[in-house]
Amino acid sequence: LVVDQRRALGASGEDAVADWYAHRGFRLVDRNWRVKGGEIDLIVTNGRVLVFCEVKTRSTERFGTGLDAVTPAKQARLRRLARQWLFVADPPWHGPLRFDVAALLVRPDVTTLNVVEAAF
Repeated sequence: LVVDQRRALGASGEDAVADWYAHRGFRLVDRNWRVKGGEIDLIVTNGRVLVFCEVKTRSTERFGTGLDAVTPAKQARLRRLARQWLFVADPPWHGPLRFDVAALLVRPDVTTLNVVEAAF
């Protein structure tokens, strides 16, 4: 039950971030792209730049913010995953890349969203 609740919280966070990008003119290219080495939450483009976005959704900051969770090791893993995605992308991508981190704090009374563009 707890795992299902966490999955639902994570999925709702990804939905909110996908909407945030859509309202800014970005198009969703891929979502929850998985390979053996991990997963990329969202891949979006505005036609000029391809964005790989890590989404962290929390119901509490007791163990740190969502931004705190994207450690240097997690950043390196995301870069590796992005290289893998680019290797199989059809059509191939030849434009600029960016790595964003989106942190959501979901509380009963208020939800806050912080998107850090070009986070690393």
